[in-house]
Amino acid sequence: MTQDIVGVWHLETFHDVDDSGRPMGEGPLGPDPSGLLIYTPDGHVSVSMMPAASTPAPGPSYMGYAGEWRMRDGVLVHHIRISSRADWVGIEQSRLATLDGDVLTVSATREVDARPRRRQLVWRRAARPGGAR
Repeated sequence: MTQDIVGVWHLETFHDVDDSGRPMGEGPLGPDPSGLLIYTPDGHVSVSMMPAASTPAPGPSYMGYAGEWRMRDGVLVHHIRISSRADWVGIEQSRLATLDGDVLTVSATREVDARPRRRQLVWRRAARPGGAR
C-alpha cells in the first residue's frame, strides 16, 4: 500500500467510532468537515482540516500538521514536524490504514478528555486537474 497512498486526498468524514466502527455522533469538526491530505512519494505528509465554513463545530476551528510518513509493519506512521497543536511537534503517531480503490480509511485511538477514543477519518482521492484520478 505504500506507494498507493501517494497523492492528494479530500476528507469525507471524521468521527469517533464505537468498537464495531459505527460513528458516535458528530465528529470533532462537525457534520461536514473539509480537509486535504497530501502524501508525497519522497515521504512527506501534510494534513489540513476544518469544519465547514457555514457550520460551527464542537471542537477546534482548524487542525493541521506536516512532517514525514512511512509504513512500518503494515502501520502508517506520521512523524510530526509542525502542527497547530504544540504538543504534537516532534512526536510520531501510528494509524491503521485501509485502501479500497479511491477511498482511504485511517483510524487511531487517542486520549480525548482523559479517555481513549477511536477516531476514524475517511478520505477520497482527489481528481487531478482536468478531471482524471
